[in-house]
Amino acid sequence: MSVQAETILSVDRIAAHFGGLIALSDMSFDVRNGEIVGLIGPNGAGKTTAFNIITGFQRPSSGEVRYRSQALTGMKPHEIARLGLVRTFQRTSVFQERSVFQNVLTGLHCSGRSRLWDTILQSGREKASERELENAAHEILHFVGLEQRAGEQAGALSYGEQRLLGIALALAVKPTMLLLDEPVSGMNHSETARAIKLVEKISASGMTILLVEHDMQMVMQVCSRIVVLNYGRIIAEGTPLEIQNNPEVIRAYLGQGKKRA
Repeated sequence: MSVQAETILSVDRIAAHFGGLIALSDMSFDVRNGEIVGLIGPNGAGKTTAFNIITGFQRPSSGEVRYRSQALTGMKPHEIARLGLVRTFQRTSVFQERSVFQNVLTGLHCSGRSRLWDTILQSGREKASERELENAAHEILHFVGLEQRAGEQAGALSYGEQRLLGIALALAVKPTMLLLDEPVSGMNHSETARAIKLVEKISASGMTILLVEHDMQMVMQVCSRIVVLNYGRIIAEGTPLEIQNNPEVIRAYLGQGKKRA
């Protein structure tokens, strides 16, 4: 019998109220080490609110989020990112005027440990550190398949490539768990296929992933487990096959899309 992987993210009875609107109600689920978990549901179901609460961009009305047993509620986004929990965003969030390489190098600097005094003096240690960061930037670009674009301006990339660069920036922060917010939204078929391969590659490297996505073909292909939200409540949780055949999920969300998923 296989030993179940350790739970690293625990979302416990989270609620989010905005005035009289209930965005999330009593939401609880876990993510285990090495999993790809999908969080799906119709527009307005509460998926983005859940992501914002997990990553510190919003505070819940009640409940608790724990990452590797540490309570996250009340922590700032950059503090949560330092713990290894890093997210991407629905919209591309790259530095448009900088080169692709400079984008990733900036991300690495943000997660680096360089001392201010070493930077001022340009000591040998700092120069060696900069070379290490440059090598790491090239490795990340190679990993996401953008090494041939390193010298180009980020704003000149196609939409799909900018989304890949956004993932590269997230990887530069050295996450132990990656939260992907609609990673293939707006992509054409070939861009989506490329992004799916990258997500699978990231997972194969040992990283845990939680993703929000409307592309059901992508969700069913890459996720080991799926959590379904509707009107702020979890209505189902299970494997892709279980979710595809769940009558309540089909009524609430998948509908005829079940045939395409």
